[in-house]
Parts: sequence; structure tokens; C-alpha cells
Amino acid sequence: MSEAVAPSSEQKGILGWIERSGNKLPDPVFLFFWLIAGLIVISILASVMGWSAAHPTEIDEATGQARVITATSLISAENIQRLWVEMPKTFTHFHPLGYVLVVMLGAGVAERAGLFGTAMRAGVRNAPVFLLTPIVTLVGMLGNLAADAAYVVLIPLAGIIFHAAGRHPIAGIAAAFAGVSGGFSANLFPGQLDALLFGITEAAVETVFGDFTANIAGNWYFIAAMTFIFLPVIWYVTDKIIEPRLGKWDPARAGRADAEEQTDRDLTDGERKGLRWAGLAVLGVVALWLAFTFGPGTPLIDESASAEARLTPFYQSLVGGFFLLFLLAGWAYGKAAGTIDDHRGLVKMMSGAMEDLAYYLVLAFAAAHFVAMFAWSNLGLILAVEGADFLGNSGLPAWALLAAIILVSALLNIFVGSASAKWALLSPVLVPMLMLLGISPEMATAAYRVGDGATNIITPLMVYFPLILIFCQRWQKDFGLGSLAATMLPYSIGLLVAGIAMAIGWVVLDLPLGPGAGVFIDIPTAASTAPAVTS
Repeated sequence: MSEAVAPSSEQKGILGWIERSGNKLPDPVFLFFWLIAGLIVISILASVMGWSAAHPTEIDEATGQARVITATSLISAENIQRLWVEMPKTFTHFHPLGYVLVVMLGAGVAERAGLFGTAMRAGVRNAPVFLLTPIVTLVGMLGNLAADAAYVVLIPLAGIIFHAAGRHPIAGIAAAFAGVSGGFSANLFPGQLDALLFGITEAAVETVFGDFTANIAGNWYFIAAMTFIFLPVIWYVTDKIIEPRLGKWDPARAGRADAEEQTDRDLTDGERKGLRWAGLAVLGVVALWLAFTFGPGTPLIDESASAEARLTPFYQSLVGGFFLLFLLAGWAYGKAAGTIDDHRGLVKMMSGAMEDLAYYLVLAFAAAHFVAMFAWSNLGLILAVEGADFLGNSGLPAWALLAAIILVSALLNIFVGSASAKWALLSPVLVPMLMLLGISPEMATAAYRVGDGATNIITPLMVYFPLILIFCQRWQKDFGLGSLAATMLPYSIGLLVAGIAMAIGWVVLDLPLGPGAGVFIDIPTAASTAPAVTS
């Protein structure tokens, strides 16, 4: 591992400037409030100027033409009513809130009982430290099959793992965040994200060309290749750029009671017994989930879905599964190791986990309202449609057009965080447009996925970005919004460059994207006069 350098607050260059500038911003809660104020002003101007776009799929029954989407002022009577009447709903329906609260109820017990620290210390004592980064990164990318659970489980665990190995815990969080979120589509197998995105792709094709059945495994080879291409990128950035830049881990900056824990001491008899009992609890939960998945009635398998989508209920159940696993494993460890006396101690630990999330709840309230109000203004939809129309009129060859789509997707991802919501906005224009140019729906989906993941890790509008900041601040109190953005920017640039190069190579070589799915298709008959693009 490289020699430690000056603390990140003393760094020079562009990353140092980003960090210093970002840390001068208001507290993230107030930053979201200021963003809301700016959004209100922009929505008023956009409404007065008549910003609009034709909806790509919806038809106005009165005119028989595409419905026109107009920018809506956030001080209109409708939006003012929506703001105050729906405020509880806007907050409580904020997508990641339920996932975070449920998982952290169990994880708080496992952490406070000492299970995490003991297990990670035992697991890494004799493991090569230099292999931690690729292991954490790979688990993060494969953890995408668990969707939201990967954010609230794997990322904080990565900090603990690096800390137990004597490495900077924020470097572990950064590597895991880059794997889970930057490599959001990378995986060895199709999962629920494939089912979700290709369902939207199928609908987009049908709006123009009628009946169409999407190949949900149509990106299988592509996303598997992404896994092997992104892994060394994240590994290099973590070990050669981020960890040297963070400097030597200083427990005094953490503000954690266990920050100075000695990670090289031998395990006590109680800790070893606790690990054995925790292991039995884990096996019990795993056996229970296998019974739910393969037992009578198969409640966690959708037998009516296609083969790739049948496990979607299983993936969605993992949040509850992780809650139960951490709760029972932490309880078993605590009883055996003597860190939990009775059920009152268990409840106290669960309450303590919620206390740790107090700031996140305040931050989630502000973030939820900004995301909701951006949708109410229609500005996200107008930006998406106009950007797609611009690409359609560019006349670029296939590889350049797809590279441009990746860049536009990456840019829009800063403003519209949800992968499915953004694809639902873009696909009705992009997919038929590319089909008319001879490019397959599978390739359009693959290009979108590359751009969508690369900038997930640098936008504060990504719903889990505030949570990652909280994870970092648990290890380093003075780690601010600018610190996180500066830390993740090299990952974002590296993944975007690698993803674009991979997509260009895929198009030029005309490689299969998945079983029965290629880059190019025959131009649909209805568009036989449209010129096909070349690779």
C-alpha cells in the first residue's frame, strides 16, 4: 500500500479544489432547501416562457396528436396544494427510506453486539490486504441482484472490513459505493434490473411497431463483460488514487467509541463462541429463505413470469431477509459473547440504531421534497425528450451515436436519479429512433445502462448519496459533501471512459449482447426508407 500523504483537506489540484469548494457549501439539508428555492424560480421562468415537449407515447384525445408536456410553475395552485396536503406522503414514500430503516434495525444490533467487528477481524487477519479492494468491488457489483439492499448492507460493511484490515475505512466505502452504484448494471447474471428495464424497452417498441417481446437476457454477455472491465478500474482508482489521497487512517477524527479498537488482537473464547452461534443463526435464516423460495407454494418465486424474472420476489425480499439475518445473528452472538443480557438490551440496541439515523431522516425529508417537486415541474421530462430529439437529428454513425447516448444518459442521471424512471422517459424516443436506424433495442438499452451507472456516484440527487455521506461521517466527522464528491469523481470518470470504450468496441466488432440479441437489426418495414447507420 502506498505511503500516506497529507490529509485530504490539504490536497492540491482539481480534486482538492472540488473538496474545498464542496465543503464550503451549506449543510446538505439546507443545500436541498436552497436547491428547492432555485427550482421554484426556474419552474416559474420555464412556465412563463412556455417550455414544452411532445410526450413520446401519450395521445391527446381531443386533437389526436401527441400530448404536449409543458413546464409547470411550482407556485401554481395545484402544486402548492400538493406540497402541503401530500407532505407526509412525499416523505414517507421516499424510495430508500423504508429499506434503510428496516435493514438498519437488524444491522444496528449486529454492530452494537460486536458481531461485525469480530467477524471481520477474524476474516481478514490472515487475508492479503491488497485483495480486499477487488473482493469488495466484485461483491458490490454482484450485490446489484439484491438491488437497494446492497446500498444499506454492503457499503457500510466495506468500511468495517477495511478498518479491520488496518486500511482507511472510507476507501472501503468508496470502493463498495463504486461497485454497487457506479457498476449498477454490471453483473454475471441477469436480474430484476434487466426485467425492469427490458419491460420498459418492450413498451417503447410497441408504441411505434406494435407487438414485441423483449429478450430479458438480451444484455447478459454485455453486463458480464462490464463486470470484468469495471473491476480493475475501481481497483486501480481505489489503491492508487483514493487511498493515498485520503492519507493514513486517524481514529481521532472518527468520533466513534470503537474507533481505536485493536484489530490485531486474538479473539476471546466468548467471541469465538459468539461467532459459532451467529453462524448457526445465519444458516437458519438461509434455510428459511430457501424453503420460501423452493418449498411448497414457492412464495418467493413468480411462476407466471419469464425465466429471468421469476426470482424478482426473492430479490425484493432480501431487505427483510437481511433485517432478520442481522437481528438473529447479532442476538445469538451477543447472548453467547455476553454483550446482550436480555431482550431489553436487544431493544435498546435497535433503538440506538434508529438514533444514529436521526440526521438521515432530516436529510431524507429535504431530499424527498426536492425530488418530488422536480417531477411536479415536468422539467425532467422536457430535458429528457429534447435531449433524445437532438441525438436523433445528429446524423452520427452508430458507434458515435451510442457514445453520445451514453454521455446524455450520464448527464441526465445528475438530474433524474431513478434508473427506471429515466429510461421510461428516454426509451419511447430513443428505442424506436434507433430501430429506424437499424440499431437493436437491446443495444439501446445497453448504452443507456453504461451512462446511467457512471454518474450515480457523484450526484447528490441520487437517493442514497446522503446515506453514503452519513456512512463516511461515522468514520470521519469532518467528511463533507465536497469530500464525497471529490472522492468519487475519479471513479466516475474512469467508469465512464471504460464504458464508452467498451460500447464502441462492441458496436465496431458487432458482438452479440446476449442470447439471440445483436447490435444491429433489420430496419422495420414501416421505416424501409430510413437510412441505416454503420458501425
